[in-house]
Amino acid sequence: MVHIVGAGCGAPDLITLRGKKLLEEADVIVYAGSLVNPALLDYAKKDCLIYDSAKMTLEETNAVIEAAEKEGKTTVRLHTGDPSLYGAIGEQMREWDRLGIAYDITPGVSAFSGAAAALKTEYTLPDVSQTVIITRVSGKTEVPEAERLRTLASHGSTLVLYLSTGLLAKVTEELLAGGYAPDTPAAIIYKASWPEEKVCLCTVATLEQTARENGIAKTALITVGGFLKSDFTRSHLYDPAFPTEFREATL
Repeated sequence: MVHIVGAGCGAPDLITLRGKKLLEEADVIVYAGSLVNPALLDYAKKDCLIYDSAKMTLEETNAVIEAAEKEGKTTVRLHTGDPSLYGAIGEQMREWDRLGIAYDITPGVSAFSGAAAALKTEYTLPDVSQTVIITRVSGKTEVPEAERLRTLASHGSTLVLYLSTGLLAKVTEELLAGGYAPDTPAAIIYKASWPEEKVCLCTVATLEQTARENGIAKTALITVGGFLKSDFTRSHLYDPAFPTEFREATL
């Protein structure tokens, strides 16, 4: 059996209880070494075989998993954040389906959640934004034409950009072309929830400069939008003048 486990956004105690239990029980762990906090491997038992997939191809990781399956061993495929976002699990599951290998998925705390926590903010504020777009700028991996960053930027909603820190000149160009003003609030969050976490507030126009001044070239998320400002309308959720099925209005 293969368990795909989301490691969370960095801090070893942000893995789920289920994910931690699976790590503790695993005979084999194949982990994304370029992104997963190695402290999570401390949960593994002493005789667990551990492989760093950053140094391996898909064919090589599958060979390890196939061998484990033939020996009746349990494998954890440990991915950063939540594996459903830029985790490249689709191509792995496709192969396991072909080979008849059983698997399941344990979700994790995504980096975009960790980034919001680091910023101490809410992505969806009344009268500011009720939509969050998670995307990336086109690079080595092209994005579909309809999902070009300038097109998505035209909505003016909250944007969270993965895998884009090394292309900030292009990010800025696309955001401006899509309609964001140069002074639109933005932030670069480096290694959210790790001990070396760094939060850099800036604007769309100063994204590249801010990253350069802080020595950030990878392992960071970019957030853009008015949610980074403090002005917003109070929600109805706890408004005494607004009745709900659980509470009568008191004003």
